[in-house]
Amino acid sequence: MTAYTVNLNPIIKLTDEQFYQLCKENPEIKLERNAKGELIIMPPTGRETGNKNSEINADFVIWNRQTKLGVCFDSSTCFKLPNGANRSPDFAWIRKERWDALTPEEQERFPPHCTRFRIRVNVS
Repeated sequence: MTAYTVNLNPIIKLTDEQFYQLCKENPEIKLERNAKGELIIMPPTGRETGNKNSEINADFVIWNRQTKLGVCFDSSTCFKLPNGANRSPDFAWIRKERWDALTPEEQERFPPHCTRFRIRVNVS
């Protein structure tokens, strides 16, 4: 499925807070933002991608429960990347020490890029 990019920059350059509020007020729309500040509207996945995502997430969550080394996140979690983009990988894992070093506000909103491992599943 195709993601759609919307460039609002000629009208408004969304701050991190404005982007967060936009996402919060529109939970039915999966929004991301690229390094240029353009909005990316992500469509829902199909059966095959959704199944692969679930399998990968389950494997890592089981491993993480056994090792207790970090924190796992699914595709509904958006991360703030060093280049300014806000992206939601299909799976992300953060080492516990790095997660605990974040402020409560950083943990609650879009955590700054601190993932140790992330997966984006593409099925053709």
